[in-house]
Amino acid sequence: PLAPATINRYAAALGAVLSWSIKKRIAPQDWQNPCRRIERKVENNEVVRFLSDREREALLFECKRSSWSRLYLFVLIAITTAARRGEVESLRWSDIDFENAIATIPRQTKNGDGRVLPLVRAVIEELRKHIGAPTMLVFASRRRPDVPYNHVPSWHKALRNAGVRNFRFHDLRHSCASYLAQSGATLVQIADVLGHRNLSVTRRYAHLATKHKS
Repeated sequence: PLAPATINRYAAALGAVLSWSIKKRIAPQDWQNPCRRIERKVENNEVVRFLSDREREALLFECKRSSWSRLYLFVLIAITTAARRGEVESLRWSDIDFENAIATIPRQTKNGDGRVLPLVRAVIEELRKHIGAPTMLVFASRRRPDVPYNHVPSWHKALRNAGVRNFRFHDLRHSCASYLAQSGATLVQIADVLGHRNLSVTRRYAHLATKHKS
């Protein structure tokens, strides 16, 4: 079963292709795009899954033990910067500024903006262990250096060994935001870290800040 948001994105993507075919007169004359009749599913993105202290410690421990030597670094960047998986995968060594402890993502992000990711000391120290040529991907495939490494098997194994259930890689982003909320960060600050344009998207973390303060 697919999530409502996923179904909506698939329908929108397919609809865009069919609309393009009509515009280019590839489709038959007077043909109607059937995707316009697809009822959009109600999306509920309010559920926030984040790692507890025990889960986080166990998961990072298993990542360090992984057969892929960079899984710990991969996960550490995601959980401390709230970067999306694609953003982490796209990082090249030329994007890393060791002196100022930041990573720059000039390429197109989900909302079309570039991003600057502040890097904590632990990430900088781990990056120095694997440093490569400026044009290389930080997390390059061993066989094809021009594409990102397939981290999925190593990631799932680490989750199993750590006993972490019902957790996606994207939830590392939620974890970072949740920790910020519990640490007293404002919604504006959290939105800035996550790269949200609209604060309404960030409000899902507001209850965590309130509960923690109480």
